[in-house]
Amino acid sequence: MVYYLIALIVFLVDQGTKYLIATRLELGEQIPVIKDFFIITSHRNQGAAFGILQGQQWFFVVVTVIVVSGIVWYLNKAKATRKLLPTALALVLGGAVGNFLDRLLNGEVVDFLMFNFGSYTFPIFNVADSCIVIGVGLIILDTLLDMKSGEEINEVKETREVKEGNE
Repeated sequence: MVYYLIALIVFLVDQGTKYLIATRLELGEQIPVIKDFFIITSHRNQGAAFGILQGQQWFFVVVTVIVVSGIVWYLNKAKATRKLLPTALALVLGGAVGNFLDRLLNGEVVDFLMFNFGSYTFPIFNVADSCIVIGVGLIILDTLLDMKSGEEINEVKETREVKEGNE
């Protein structure tokens, strides 16, 4: 249950920040936060990450329904045995639902976090995008830790087998 609360908090923070940007800033308006490095701006994205697949809203709706269904199923399965993985899935779930609602209701996603690295501007993103990326990173970390634990278990098992064979 706590993992669904995490997803809900992600969703509410995402929707709240998007609402503030959409209602308080004109499209394209920019507010420098840290000089030219970090800027709050009002931007709309009809595509996926980095602006790919522009105008493919129904594709995103179908894919998101499948992904969210899979996350909910796996979250219910994984939460009893692990801690990091369900937290990661909750972050992805909250972010996916946040962007899904935008696409479903408006046909586009409100993005507003802009970072410049010299002459390079990183693609503008939002809270949902951030949580999805962090969640996927934690899923990868959980997988790596799980693989390492599996190796340690095998090493202990092999050590026991060698000791038993010598006795």
